[in-house]
Parts: sequence; structure tokens; C-alpha cells
Amino acid sequence: MLSKDATQAARERWENIRESFREGWSKKFGNWPLERGKSWPGHHIRDLKHGGDPVDPNNIVPMPPTIHDVLNKEYPRCYDGGPPWNTAGPDLPYADY
Repeated sequence: MLSKDATQAARERWENIRESFREGWSKKFGNWPLERGKSWPGHHIRDLKHGGDPVDPNNIVPMPPTIHDVLNKEYPRCYDGGPPWNTAGPDLPYADY
């Protein structure tokens, strides 16, 4: 896990390229999603606090704001190992029934 200062430095790297990243992403995949005229957050799949690359295009996806808020609340719980993250999931979580 990165220190608070290192995490902040990673966040600043993301903030410095955020707009150009979105422009590049839009050229490849179509317009970066908006909600009420505001860009969706870019979600880092491997989070910054745990060393995720803040500018790696393979680590960033657009995320609806409400979902992004939930993920940001759940990540710390997941790493803490508390409920519900400390129990096994369904037997076949990815199966189609």
C-alpha cells in the first residue's frame, strides 16, 4: 500500500492527464460518457492507493458516478477483510442458469 503522499502524487498524475486521456479514449471507443453534462469519473481498476498506474489506459474505465461512489466505499472494506468480503460467494458466480 502506498503512503498518503505517494497516493496523492499518483492522483495528481491522473488529474494532469485526465482531459487528454478522455479525448484519446473517445477517439478509440466513442464519446466519453456524460451524466447531466458532466463527465463520468475514470475508475482505476487497480486502485491508486495499492499501486495502480494512474495513467495506464488499461487501468482506467469510465464509470457511472453512482457506481463509482459505491466502488470507492467498498474497496477499503474489501482490503480490510471484513463482511461481506470475508465470506465465500455462490458456488457458480458466473454461470448462466
